[in-house]
Amino acid sequence: MGLFDAFKRAAAPLRRFAALSPLSPLSAGASDEDLFDDEFQRKLDYLAMVSRRVFSGAMRAERRTKKTGSGVEFADHRDYAPGDDFRYLDWAAYQRFDRLLIRLYEEEEDLSIYFILDTSASMAFGDGAKLRHAKRLCAALAYVGLANLDRIAIVTATDEISGRMQSTRGKARIFRIFRFLGQARADGATDLGEAMKTFVAQHKRRGLAVILSDLYDPVGFERGINVLRYNRFEPFVLHVADPREARPALRGDVRVYDCETGDEREVTVTAKVLDRYAAAYEQYVDEIRRFCTSRQVSYFRADVSVPFDELILRVFRRGGFLR
Repeated sequence: MGLFDAFKRAAAPLRRFAALSPLSPLSAGASDEDLFDDEFQRKLDYLAMVSRRVFSGAMRAERRTKKTGSGVEFADHRDYAPGDDFRYLDWAAYQRFDRLLIRLYEEEEDLSIYFILDTSASMAFGDGAKLRHAKRLCAALAYVGLANLDRIAIVTATDEISGRMQSTRGKARIFRIFRFLGQARADGATDLGEAMKTFVAQHKRRGLAVILSDLYDPVGFERGINVLRYNRFEPFVLHVADPREARPALRGDVRVYDCETGDEREVTVTAKVLDRYAAAYEQYVDEIRRFCTSRQVSYFRADVSVPFDELILRVFRRGGFLR
């Protein structure tokens, strides 16, 4: 088995493994006191203003999603069935095709946006930068959604749904979001596929599902995304990454352990091994990107070295969150 095959099968044997050395993950309870400070909140107002410009022309800056109903915009026909309202019969179609057809219309409703925050132990890698970055991205995009009058809900996920903030609406609710995110801690194993099965069972109202995760899933990152797709949610992937994971500061004979399972392994790390590992890491990231692209799933690599507001501006420019 090649290095990349082993890399995929074990969910990154070095990537999710932390050395019993300077790269060991910190406690999942690292302080978040300054995470949503005044400067962060000022940037939120700026991002909300930019989002309104990007989304100009829509009624009251609201994003809408459409479902078949009894609105005013014609969508399609279907055959008449006993009990249907005669008012929606298309008599012109009956005269032309000698068939009783019901006119279907598009009904508008507020869009629901769900944020799915990965809080497995791997998100606390190093100094916990990944989880902090993911929390800021989540809060910022949630604020944009609240400003645009969307319904916002947040869940935390490991191999199950470990926390849940009920759907809310209105800019003033952002402080409720701050409190929920501030309490989230990284712990437990990753199985987004199982967690998403629970998620879709708990949320019957479909909408945009924003995944914020490092995607270190030993069963395969594809499962969680596919569960959402097959259940008519619209996945939106923010792949949270730390550059130190691509090239760990390791050398010589070290013992590494899986921060989620506790498994240990003796590894001899050389410059050549690190080069092969870095190449495998980038190949894995490319596979995630190709998977999302081929299935028309919005994908962004959310590197912790990129400020959260700069990344969100990239999201706005490329589209997929605002439309």
